[in-house]
Amino acid sequence: MNFVECHEEPIHIPGYIQSFGYLIGIDAESKTISFFSENISDIFNIENSETFFGKKLTDFPELFHTVMASDIFESLENLIRRDNETYFDRILIGNKEYHFSVFRSQDHIFFEFEAVIGNPNKRITNKYDNFYIIDNEKEIWDQLLGTLFNIINYDRIMVYKFMEDGSGKVIAEKTNDNLESYLGLHYPESDIPRQARELYRKKRKRIFSNVYSEPVKIISKKIDKIDLTFVASRAMSPIHGQYIKNSGASSSFSISIIIDDKLWGLVTCQNSEAKHIDLEDRVQAGIFTVLASNAYSSFKSKKELEYRLDLSLRASQLKAEFLKYNTLFESLVENKSAIRNLPEADGLAVVSENYIVTDGVAPKHEAIHKIVDWAYQNTEEMLFISRSFLKDFGEELGLDETVGGIVIYFVEKSKNELLIWFRKEFDDHINWAGNPEKKIGVFSQNGEEKNIVSPRTSFEVFKEDIKGSSRRWSSRNEIAIQSIRDVILETSHRQYVTIKRLNEQLKKVNEELDSFSYTISHDLGTPLTVMKLNAQMLLKSLSETSDKNKHKISSIIDEIDNMAEMMNDVLQLSRAKHSEIQLENLETQQAIEKITENAKLTFDSPNSIVIIKECPSVLADKTLLHQVFLNIINNAIKYSSKQDQPEVLIEGMEDGEQVIYKITDNGIGIPETEKHRMFKIFNRMDNARKFKGNGIGLSIVHRIMNRIGGNVDYESSINGTCFILTFQNPKFVKQL
Repeated sequence: MNFVECHEEPIHIPGYIQSFGYLIGIDAESKTISFFSENISDIFNIENSETFFGKKLTDFPELFHTVMASDIFESLENLIRRDNETYFDRILIGNKEYHFSVFRSQDHIFFEFEAVIGNPNKRITNKYDNFYIIDNEKEIWDQLLGTLFNIINYDRIMVYKFMEDGSGKVIAEKTNDNLESYLGLHYPESDIPRQARELYRKKRKRIFSNVYSEPVKIISKKIDKIDLTFVASRAMSPIHGQYIKNSGASSSFSISIIIDDKLWGLVTCQNSEAKHIDLEDRVQAGIFTVLASNAYSSFKSKKELEYRLDLSLRASQLKAEFLKYNTLFESLVENKSAIRNLPEADGLAVVSENYIVTDGVAPKHEAIHKIVDWAYQNTEEMLFISRSFLKDFGEELGLDETVGGIVIYFVEKSKNELLIWFRKEFDDHINWAGNPEKKIGVFSQNGEEKNIVSPRTSFEVFKEDIKGSSRRWSSRNEIAIQSIRDVILETSHRQYVTIKRLNEQLKKVNEELDSFSYTISHDLGTPLTVMKLNAQMLLKSLSETSDKNKHKISSIIDEIDNMAEMMNDVLQLSRAKHSEIQLENLETQQAIEKITENAKLTFDSPNSIVIIKECPSVLADKTLLHQVFLNIINNAIKYSSKQDQPEVLIEGMEDGEQVIYKITDNGIGIPETEKHRMFKIFNRMDNARKFKGNGIGLSIVHRIMNRIGGNVDYESSINGTCFILTFQNPKFVKQL
């Protein structure tokens, strides 16, 4: 016994036709009869049909005189040139009228006959152009079903739409009381496997008049497997027949919905009792389906054009906003909400090196770092899209419901620049028409028993919960992301050209600014000192005056000190960039202890507990190293000084070729949203406004650490901040 998968069943060569049809096949070259259906003698009065083989129809003029008199037969050579180019006529055979259909398939010409059925109740009340005045997807299909209901009058008529995975869903329906409703139900891919879908694309109207009737065998002496793809009366698969019986129907008729030369869906009609639909009615139903398909395609094209125009406008606006900023990262961060909304995402992460800025509903930064690491290890393409990321990788990466679906776009892989869009887990279910699980059954096909996937026996609603997935990323969403990519590429190029042009100017300006820094620090130092001394003398001489005047003069002295400090910091920043450096093996313990004691005095925080642990040597410049620890330790003591129990921990450790220092405090902390700005000059957080400072210190540290081959980073929470300084380990440097 053979086992046959659904998609392997050769349904185009069944060897049988249905009993309502009659078939003759002739060789396209010789015009001799090659095969015919076993029931052909029922309409053509001949005792022994075996005499047909090797003969032409013209050899039997009395028998086939009405066929030969047909306009189609007389013009056969000019008409039948392409596969499935079909022509119809009506002819009398005996005293009965038959539909006569002629078409070509490969090397044979098929003559197909079926009796004409009169339908006195047939009414078509809709005009052909009604479909084109409807501007609503649902109404187009409802209009089609209402029209077809008048033509074929089956118990249940449905529009069945194929999904991307081959499964399908009933999206529109019209029924009477004889059969239950299937509206909204889903069907697995195995119900209409891929070879069946391919046949539906080629042969666009298929009827199964009576699932309980016996098929009629095709007789041929030379051809074993006759391709019946385009034969209207082709016998159905026994699996399909059983499937229809299980649904409670006895007859079915389907019309393919073809859009952009692809099988978009089917009009599927079922009747509780056996019923044949006349050929002319089937053709007319096909015409209306084509009209509805064209109307739907036109409607979708119109909506797509409207969407593209709107997207183009929004992309232009985004481009204008991008060009307001000097760097791509700034452009992305400042426009993060617009970037998130274009592809209709719930959340967005802008990643650049170690910086992460989020918008909307996004996972925690730790999870985003894991996603970035996964992307580098598992994706080669610049764009990765998944609607089931949580289901596929959630447990492995420790993700939550914020990452049901994901889109990862590598802006610049070498610089670790990414955009990541998130969609929340979509807590939903699918209503299947019966349990979609496959079962194996034994069926007889052409006298041979085979194990084939059995159709389900129940079509009762079977609810399947969906977990770990998001709403599907549509083609529109992908177009929106492509538009964002185009904006990034275009603005990046413009920024590159602009920056390249400005670099030379900036180089000269920087030189002038550095010179100005030295000059202003030197030239303004003396007058500031004089001003301070005079103010101090004035303060002493006003001992008998009011406290109000004393306070004003004290404020003047404080502002003079602030100005002097800022001038000194600007000078240090310039030196950190341009001064000559000499890297050497430096001990840090003594310098750290001295800086710590001075800081406690400077910030009036004698109760600060400073714990200094191991202090390994580092490779650095002596002067610049002092500036690094001075700024970091000063910040730690300053920003924790107002705590009830201020505490700072300083510890260093060797890590291979690196030495890592961590300076941890229990101060005010740094908001996560400020991370990408922390090392910019004059940047101060809102929660630091009550502390004295000018926002230059961390810029000095960042510049120095880059110059000496190290790095500075930090971790922060509401409980405080830990700055991480990474130096070169002098033990691994051969020559200093």
